[in-house]
Amino acid sequence: MGRHHGHHHAEQRPGMAPVAALRTTFFLNLAFVVVEVAGGWWTNSIAVLTDAVHDAGDALVLGVAWYLQTVARRGSDERYTYGYARYSMLGGWLASLVLIAGALFMIGVAAPRLNDPVVPHAPGMMLLAVFGMAMNGYAAWRLHRGSTLNERGVYLHLLEDVLGWAAVLVGGAIIHFTGWAMIDPLLSIAIGLYILWNAIGTLRHGTAILMQAHPPGIDAEGVRTALMAIDGVRGLSDFHTWSLDGRYVVGSVHLVVDTGELDAVRRIKAEARHALMHQGIGHATIELEWPGEPPHEHP
Repeated sequence: MGRHHGHHHAEQRPGMAPVAALRTTFFLNLAFVVVEVAGGWWTNSIAVLTDAVHDAGDALVLGVAWYLQTVARRGSDERYTYGYARYSMLGGWLASLVLIAGALFMIGVAAPRLNDPVVPHAPGMMLLAVFGMAMNGYAAWRLHRGSTLNERGVYLHLLEDVLGWAAVLVGGAIIHFTGWAMIDPLLSIAIGLYILWNAIGTLRHGTAILMQAHPPGIDAEGVRTALMAIDGVRGLSDFHTWSLDGRYVVGSVHLVVDTGELDAVRRIKAEARHALMHQGIGHATIELEWPGEPPHEHP
């Protein structure tokens, strides 16, 4: 009677990313990375090659997300009692490491060109930029209605690619009309720094999920106030929250109650579950305690 263990985990959460959309955008990005690398060598543009590294990272994000999203749709079993939802965020975490390494490498390649800039083939740069904006724009449109962290993360990556190619287009136009070759390595460094900023942010977010940090958006004080407002609740302790995948929040709490009457206990637990759900906690484990019981000791 003292514990409530829910039985509805990952398999019943709505909005799992459409695998077909991830698959399509993965193959689109992968094909375009090949075009970018060839185009970068053809135009002799370090900025295009840097954007190719970015798109290669996004292709990795998409490919891993495609695979892991399939895994994440499995329900709970004896090994993973909460289901496999956390697999869906591993792709972004892994790709962030790859993007950081690639961005640092391309910045290292571009920096020496500041002292000895090479004039790239500006019309080719602009042509590739228009193609890149179209390809990444279409891929982003394929995922723009997604609601999961997996989908939204990939969607934002693709939008970043569109902006990156817009910068290459402007840079190519400047080189074409002014001959200022310095803009090419400057663009490469700027794109590399932008990749680093976003990749480090994604890495920190994924690490917080893996380390079971308190999820952003959950008002701990608001949860406590809502639980203490329940008639019959005299105190609470051991309140913990964490996220399985950056979207689905799990919590546990011990409530001190002043009644042992069965109907009252059932009411308190039902109201507590409702209050926690209203605060954004999708699954809760609630333990009831009575005054005078020894406190729960952590190992």
